[in-house]
Amino acid sequence: MPANIRNVKSRNTIAEKQAVAKKLTVDSSDKNFLTESEMKRFLDAARKGRHGTRDFLMMLLAYRHGLRVSELIDVRIKDLDSGRIFVRRKKGSLSTHQPIEGDELRALRAYLRERGDAKLPYLFLSERGAFTRQAINYLVREIGERAKLKFHVHPHMLRHSTGYYLANKGYDTRLVQDYLGHRNIAHTVKYTRTAATRFEGLWR
Repeated sequence: MPANIRNVKSRNTIAEKQAVAKKLTVDSSDKNFLTESEMKRFLDAARKGRHGTRDFLMMLLAYRHGLRVSELIDVRIKDLDSGRIFVRRKKGSLSTHQPIEGDELRALRAYLRERGDAKLPYLFLSERGAFTRQAINYLVREIGERAKLKFHVHPHMLRHSTGYYLANKGYDTRLVQDYLGHRNIAHTVKYTRTAATRFEGLWR
């Protein structure tokens, strides 16, 4: 067999093996949420930046309440009252009052001590004033890199992580829908239909 034909076949074989390997490997570019262990690493990394107290609280609230970027930067001081937060949803979604857990309260008190008596109504402030979407995108990416996660982290992944976490805990689809503010339950089903808890007991 001529050498040039052998080389072509060899290259084709290598390409086929690479294609198979790619199919068998989870494509990190398609990943759209963080697991519980990944989220822990992400939140731990948020504490280690220059503004760790603020950044940790931002990321914790975004995750716990499934906040979009526009909702996160729009949280106001007045939205916090008696251990609850008013989640002001955007895009026509359902706004709700949600409880704040103990670790959130502790992080909130620590941040408010640092924030001081700034006159702006927004809870989270940068050195230049109110946060922008671009600043949050940059911050989330930076924290993801600091956490040494092997994929690019973007803000909306935190909201998806909320949905998948609640679904995997076995919570009712309607409850998850209301918690995330979805008007259309079809947007919620993508979380609950893949939850492992749905399939528990099938072989008993």
